[in-house]
Amino acid sequence: MRASSIAIVAILAGCQAISYNSEADTQLEQEQQIAQQIQVTCEEKHELAEELFDCDSASEGTIPVTHPTDIVEITVEPDNYVELPALEQPQNQSNLWLRIKHQLSFEVPDNERVLSQKNWYLSHPKYMERVAKRAKPFLHYIVEQLEEHQLPLELALLPIVESAFDPFAYSHGRAAGMWQFIPSTGKRFGMKQTWWYDGRRDVVASTQGAIDYLKYLNRMFDGNWMHALAAYNSGEGRVMRSIKRNKKAGLPTDFWSLDLPKETRAYVPKLLALSSILLESEDDAIAWPEIPNTAFVQVIDIDSQIDLALAADLAGLSLKELHALNAGFNRWATDPKGPHRLLVPVERADTFIAALNDIDANKRLNWVRHKVQSGDSLLKLSKDYHTTVDVIKGVNDMDGNMIRVGDYILVPVSLKSLESYSLSQDQRLASTQSKRRAAYQLSHVVKSGDTFWDLSKQYDVNIRSLAKWNGMAPTDPLLPGKSLVIWVNQVSEEQRKDAVVRTLTYTVKKGDSLARIADKFKVKLSDLKRWNQNKLSKYLQPGQKLRVFVDVTRT
Repeated sequence: MRASSIAIVAILAGCQAISYNSEADTQLEQEQQIAQQIQVTCEEKHELAEELFDCDSASEGTIPVTHPTDIVEITVEPDNYVELPALEQPQNQSNLWLRIKHQLSFEVPDNERVLSQKNWYLSHPKYMERVAKRAKPFLHYIVEQLEEHQLPLELALLPIVESAFDPFAYSHGRAAGMWQFIPSTGKRFGMKQTWWYDGRRDVVASTQGAIDYLKYLNRMFDGNWMHALAAYNSGEGRVMRSIKRNKKAGLPTDFWSLDLPKETRAYVPKLLALSSILLESEDDAIAWPEIPNTAFVQVIDIDSQIDLALAADLAGLSLKELHALNAGFNRWATDPKGPHRLLVPVERADTFIAALNDIDANKRLNWVRHKVQSGDSLLKLSKDYHTTVDVIKGVNDMDGNMIRVGDYILVPVSLKSLESYSLSQDQRLASTQSKRRAAYQLSHVVKSGDTFWDLSKQYDVNIRSLAKWNGMAPTDPLLPGKSLVIWVNQVSEEQRKDAVVRTLTYTVKKGDSLARIADKFKVKLSDLKRWNQNKLSKYLQPGQKLRVFVDVTRT
């Protein structure tokens, strides 16, 4: 469930272990080349460093993944991480990593596959800083749930391997969320997936689903956690078949002897490597950034649908802060049919509950009284107001889809502009699609029969890149009417007319300033600086050449 292509180096799931020194040498050379690319990317993003959650672990809509032999990628939006308010911690509060460490129970073999993974982690100390930043709001909750279900605490490290604790992570195998569930397995283990909500990104729902799935796999493989973890990565059927083949051939059936995909052969060693590093660390000199052993979030029952902007105001949080904790919600409001809960920082919980109780249920959403016009339909109204037909019918006690010109219909609408809900599915997609990738941006409206493969050939672009530019996986279905962006460096004369973005070279004139040039081409000053960072000195010089990406739809 992973892909190739690289933007930055991070440690997640889906990569393989080094078996031979020659492979290690090759990988080292590749990593050096990648590091040079990363440095340029991060330098270009310097002006936006405060807006992006982590230049080293997110670039242009992806969190690519590397481990000792392969480069793999998980797609996420670049602005997912939000620094949440710091909690006041009790004096001498224990480190949560130590709580996990003191309950580790897996035996870690001293073999090359584990050692290669350990070496990778140990040689990238900044990685754990990024992981700890993402894990901080959620790790205590996960540990509590694992302890309640009497599961090994090594499993608390599994989201590091799967997603680096990013609830917005999305892989090319259509796996989503912190625990990386594909749609079918997510539904199988209780993760609802609707237009409003995706339980695979909901930390509460996905953690419960992961616990249920891991317990199921552990029972299936007679308590063998190595087999269960391998099956979590590649499917129980594949692992079971490998065990049967070895039995039939008179071979050992332990995990290390099974013929499994390369990705899975490295997956378990990654978890064991993390466990070993944590187990071997000194109590007073832990290598990983401290996470206090206290709850950061509280799960609050909200009873009914609510606008996320209103909920954020009631909790004293920014909209982005609240949405970052509740990544399962796709739109501007919670799902009208539930789940009716929100995660809120513990220190804000009482304030939020009190404020919520003071608001009438019918004031949790804004309403528009729409007069039906000729040509209106429930489907059209649902699209115009960014809601669903079922919601409109339910609000207006309608049994059918018939509406009459002149009638009035109540429709719920967002409290703020849709652009304000920056972590909603639509806004994350818009952010991903708008990132400059090449000289020209083309737009393609999907027609019946279109496939990523056909479009990649038609426009001469990489199929994985095409999917990534549009926040999708190559295996995702293409629905007619969906608008795709395509980035190319060369276009035909006909395509040039239809290009959405084109590259210009601007010659600086006497009296020019960056602000004046940005205003001239209707681009952001920060973007203009980023595009030309390597060319800019203290002062602009007449005759100097600057690169400008122009949105031709706005000029």
